Amino acid sequence: MNDDSVRKMKKFLFTILFASVALTGKAQVNTTTALQGSWSGKLNVGAMSLTLVLHLEQADGYVVATLDSPDQGAKGIPAFKEFLSDDSVAVKVESIGMTYRARLKDGKLDGTFSQRGFSTSLVLTKGVVEAKRPQSPQPPYPYRTEEVTFRNEADGATLAGTLTWPVGYDKKEKPVVVLLVSGSGQQNRDEELFDHKPFLVIADYLARQGIATLRYDDRATGKSVGGEVKNAITADFMRDAAAGLDYLRHRMTFGKVGILGHSEGGSIAFMLGARKKVDFIVSLAGPGVKGDTLLAAQSNRILSLSGQPANMTVEKYRQQDAVQQIPWIRWFNDYDPSDDIRKTRCPVFALNGDRDCQVISSLNLTAIKQLLPQSKRNLVKEYPGLNHLFQHCTTGLPTEYGQIDETISSEVLLDMAQWIQSLR
Repeated sequence: MNDDSVRKMKKFLFTILFASVALTGKAQVNTTTALQGSWSGKLNVGAMSLTLVLHLEQADGYVVATLDSPDQGAKGIPAFKEFLSDDSVAVKVESIGMTYRARLKDGKLDGTFSQRGFSTSLVLTKGVVEAKRPQSPQPPYPYRTEEVTFRNEADGATLAGTLTWPVGYDKKEKPVVVLLVSGSGQQNRDEELFDHKPFLVIADYLARQGIATLRYDDRATGKSVGGEVKNAITADFMRDAAAGLDYLRHRMTFGKVGILGHSEGGSIAFMLGARKKVDFIVSLAGPGVKGDTLLAAQSNRILSLSGQPANMTVEKYRQQDAVQQIPWIRWFNDYDPSDDIRKTRCPVFALNGDRDCQVISSLNLTAIKQLLPQSKRNLVKEYPGLNHLFQHCTTGLPTEYGQIDETISSEVLLDMAQWIQSLR
């Protein structure tokens, strides 16, 4: 399994139609075709629909075919061209047993999508529909940003990020600052996925409310360099975040230094909270139960919503080959956050959406509420109708993430800002 496949396994533990895989061997080549360009359409898979994009582009004098499944975060998948003319195309991705064969009809590609015994009609229209992301801030910004780096010496990682200063910052008082820590899988400083940029939206919103943030590219991602990735576990990524906290404190320009962690980042937040490294924690769907329990519950929720029997047990889950082979999953399965949550004495805001399919809210928040030391400053809150990304959604399935225009609920943004401001 290559590094990209490992990251996808860490990101979503459910069956997907596409994965970014490298193909060996040469595809049939064409120097020209009237079909050149991008073609997109909706693939109906049971109760779900997925956007599929076929690109036929010139490269080094030949036509090259690639596929995107933007709703699943997969782009640039190399495809073997079985046939290509001015009115017909046939492509396949052999490693996942997928084929698409179509003819030009009334200006559209009218064809059949097949994968491992499943077949359905798929009509593609010329062009690509751009995703709407109305919450993504656009320059010029009313605040100052600074490109910074900090070093995790223990792991040989240099992390690059963006320090966002609050609106109106004039150095006369020390603002609160929050380190943003992303979920599983290597992500850039905006935690970008499915064309959404949650951390950019959060940083922008908090800056307008007088709160500074530091968000950074995960190790060996974007402008960050160094650090083991293939065999890295959550404890390794925790040291990256700890280095970010040390950097913020050593600048001597901030008041309280907190951490906002999403999903796996929430685990890291509690690990650092137990070690008294932070002044406060915002846990966005951070796990509150043992890893194998969480992932078995995740599988059952997704199976149920996909119309399949929800019969996954912890024992059955742990017997899967992928679970045994991937170091990150092996470690996460055995990690029980209970002790770290119990030892966290700083203020905590733990939140979940009740339609979260990856970290089940009822299981998660109940555990966190029971484990956290009693404090009037703690807040544990469930949000109706929100998924794992805190978007308003229909089912909560990960296949919806890219289809939703909203990046993060405005209520969540408001609550986070008001809670952080209440700690001053």
